[in-house]
Amino acid sequence: MAMQNDKLSKNLLHSQTHIWNHIFSFIKSMSLKCAIQLQIPDIIDRHGSPMLLSELVEALAIKPERTQFVYRLMRILVHTGFFVKQSVSSTRLYDEEEGEGYSLAPPSRLLLKEDPLSIRPFLLAMLDPMLIDPWQNMSEWFHSDDVTAFHTTHGGSLWDLAGQEPRLNRFFNDAMASDARLVMGIILKQCTRVFQGLDSIVDVGGGTGTVAKAIAEAFPAVSCICFDLPHVVDGLVGSKNLTYVGGDMFEAFPNANAVLLKWILHDWSDEECIKILKNCKEAIPSKQNGGKLVIIDMVMKVDKCDGELFESQLFFDMLMMTCVTGRERTEKDWAKLFVDGGFNDYKITPILGSRSLIEVYP
Repeated sequence: MAMQNDKLSKNLLHSQTHIWNHIFSFIKSMSLKCAIQLQIPDIIDRHGSPMLLSELVEALAIKPERTQFVYRLMRILVHTGFFVKQSVSSTRLYDEEEGEGYSLAPPSRLLLKEDPLSIRPFLLAMLDPMLIDPWQNMSEWFHSDDVTAFHTTHGGSLWDLAGQEPRLNRFFNDAMASDARLVMGIILKQCTRVFQGLDSIVDVGGGTGTVAKAIAEAFPAVSCICFDLPHVVDGLVGSKNLTYVGGDMFEAFPNANAVLLKWILHDWSDEECIKILKNCKEAIPSKQNGGKLVIIDMVMKVDKCDGELFESQLFFDMLMMTCVTGRERTEKDWAKLFVDGGFNDYKITPILGSRSLIEVYP
């Protein structure tokens, strides 16, 4: 009986801890956001060697009385894998310091302000109150007729507000551009065959043109078009083989050998995706004449073999549900969409971590 009671107590306490860790999981992202806003990764990187707590506090130009708070912030960020502690030999050691300094862990290198592959803008956009607040209204949304919890919170869609709010438009486009730089860096190293042999390509929903620019520079003979809403591309200047065109992808877009949809279809419902796919088919030639659709998006795992990747996909699926009308899809879901959109064949290349490169043929 005593053993049963002991096991019951352990299970209760384990369950309590499990719940606590989920209740407070937001602290990890908000602590990271604070560190980014304080530019802690950049400060440590510029220092060039493991940085003592006292040196970090001095570089932050904050009151010495905040030292223990900086220590506590760094402690959780070490725990979550963004910084590491290393031994330091220094004549500046204070009595209370233990001879250890902070260095960047690999993920923090992707958060440096001046790193060309930095995803800092993506972090700041996703953790902005405008995108965080809808989560507070999810239960209310379930009982409402609103399209998304974003509608419940802000009274309109993300896309409508981006057209009205310059700050939202700017931070969203900056976020997408930062992601595009990283993704295209990988694709143009590992999968250039996707763009070889093309005469032209239109990047639909291409934002400020980061992807189209990368393709235009890598393939000077390819005519590249960045297509997005007028308020997104207004004032942007192209180059010899890059042009910007404003319009509505639910209406029509320029013809080309290929259409590129990077992280577009997961934003939209199946019905909306079918409309986009049908417009894609109208814009490209047949497969025999070199026509194809290139999609960069998630293909949700069903075997859960990689827990971290699967969790990332689940997070994005919930983000799509909360802020837009879309969802993340399995290969079976994608296959059905392609058929409904009028396409005959596809090929998936999983080279982008949580996402894949999908080639679709009419």
